[in-house]
Amino acid sequence: MKLLFLGDIVGRAAREAVIRQVPMWRKQYGLDFVVVNGENAAGGFGITPDIAEGFFAAGVDVISTGNHVWDQQAIQGYIADEPRLLRPCNFPAGTPGRGAGLFQAGAYQVLVVNVMGSLFMETLDDPFACIERELSACPLGDVADAIIVDMHAEATSEKMAMGHFCDGRASLVVGTHTHVPTADAQILPEGTAYQTDAGMCGDYDSVIGMEKHEPLSRFTTKLRNGRFSPAAGTPTLCGVIVETDPKTGLATSILPLRAGGRLSSSAPTG
Repeated sequence: MKLLFLGDIVGRAAREAVIRQVPMWRKQYGLDFVVVNGENAAGGFGITPDIAEGFFAAGVDVISTGNHVWDQQAIQGYIADEPRLLRPCNFPAGTPGRGAGLFQAGAYQVLVVNVMGSLFMETLDDPFACIERELSACPLGDVADAIIVDMHAEATSEKMAMGHFCDGRASLVVGTHTHVPTADAQILPEGTAYQTDAGMCGDYDSVIGMEKHEPLSRFTTKLRNGRFSPAAGTPTLCGVIVETDPKTGLATSILPLRAGGRLSSSAPTG
């Protein structure tokens, strides 16, 4: 299988670029399944039902989220009825929506799990225990032909620990949330593709996707003079393309993808 994962989509310019590119990339790379993290798609804070529907119409199979999932009020009712929009699986029992799902991709079954880290983040249930439950209930190569884990976390160490925790049991463990692509795309010893952070889909002439003035002002004066707003320049779309062994579901390659804007490359690099 060929899987595409795109990192946090920040604001209108980035989401419009994703909607343009995903149909072309599905054809160009022969993609079987596409996951995007959409938690910053609505003005940098959350996602709306209309935005989610736009991604699905463009060929996105699943949308993951993170700590901004509830920033748009309309999403609570929508996420309860839309299994393709995930929130972290370690929210407390009774929280609307789902943290994982098994999805059909042609002849394949793909498990996608969204989880949020515990270090320097909102306090949720143990992410490792939640992942253990999901992987045990839907084993790779048995129930699932591929497994993608979006580890939405602040700490590099926690993301790396999750990668090794899942090694041999997932096709891809990829980090989101910090909005800067890391240079450590690799296949771990037992066959799981891993990257600490996929990077954002957004304007990199910014402070992690936001117009520079207000973040700089807060750092230099310690004053809040306005709201954060997404930078509106040409976005770079960042993510990874992973190819898996059809028999085991483990990764045979991982290729970082950076297209457009300041970090562009003419093709995936890896």
